[in-house]
Amino acid sequence: MTDHYAVLGVKSDATPEELKRAYRKLARELHPDVNATEEAAIRFKEVTAAYDVLSDPQKREMYDLGGDPFSQGGFNSAAGFGFGDIVDAFFGGGGTRGPRSRVRRGQDALIRLQVTLEEAAFGTTREIQVDTAVVCHSCEGQGTTAESTIVECSMCRGRGEIQSVQKSFLGQVMTTRQCPQCTGFGSLNPHPCAECAGDGRVRTRKTITVNIPEGIEGGARIQMTGQGEVGPGGGPAGDLYIEIIEQDHEIFQRRGDQLHATLTLPMTAAALGATLDLDTLDGPVPVTIKPGTQSGSTVTLKNHGMPRLRASGRGDLIVHLDIVTPTALTPEQEELLRTLAKLRDEEKPAPTFDQHGSGLFGRLKDAFSGR
Repeated sequence: MTDHYAVLGVKSDATPEELKRAYRKLARELHPDVNATEEAAIRFKEVTAAYDVLSDPQKREMYDLGGDPFSQGGFNSAAGFGFGDIVDAFFGGGGTRGPRSRVRRGQDALIRLQVTLEEAAFGTTREIQVDTAVVCHSCEGQGTTAESTIVECSMCRGRGEIQSVQKSFLGQVMTTRQCPQCTGFGSLNPHPCAECAGDGRVRTRKTITVNIPEGIEGGARIQMTGQGEVGPGGGPAGDLYIEIIEQDHEIFQRRGDQLHATLTLPMTAAALGATLDLDTLDGPVPVTIKPGTQSGSTVTLKNHGMPRLRASGRGDLIVHLDIVTPTALTPEQEELLRTLAKLRDEEKPAPTFDQHGSGLFGRLKDAFSGR
């Protein structure tokens, strides 16, 4: 079990005031707004978790007895329900007992970011504007004025809850409810900070740099630890998630790490063959069209697709060939085609069927049969 006293650098008999001073000192050094390193973010979470336990009298007592303050059953959960649990089940109690901590973790945030295919392929750095909550610099997250401090609630005497005894057919029953004066905190803030109204945080707009890795795909999310909203009482910030939205490309369609493109060719180029320059993500690349190429054929350009995310190598670029038959011929062109048809004995072509199923009807058959 984590030694929360060692994490805060205090002795096991430290007073609440000593705990608070130790936490504030470490929080100022490790907060993501001051120290953006990953190690600092991890330490900040550990320090906040330790303070959350030790600043709560009931959690601290449970921790000192060797129990887990965050388990549903406490240090004696294996023994089943205690008397308090039975009372809660019958008389509507339940929930967390003891005062609520004023320091809590902030919420996570989600932002959708549009990127081009080229940015997704080769990675980039983008700066985004985020409206979020940050630590109040006026009170350093404490929520009080410089001359004031948090005081114990006089109604519940710091417990965050009050008890009352009621008579029922079972006899006298004690019920527990949240203190209405301090709303469960066990303490009051008589002079809240004017800047943050006692919340310990203020809203602002800040600029965040996002590193988009090579090969990222639409729908993927980038997690930025500690870049979400700062929690109440200057608590640790949540995480910021950047969801990638990939824009459609005018030429390429993406399927995983493969790119697909359609190249339209005139009938003569398909019949005679040709070498063309095709624009790719890496610039123009020569593509050789073999003589007699049929419509629907493909040409594969190796390693011209998308880079693989967090892996070596790239996918392929698949070029689909679409052969265009001319629809408007000049008399001279028509005469030349008729001469060609005569030379190939195709003036009156006889219909033929593909017995092996590789033609149009064969493809339709495969589509309907699921092959």
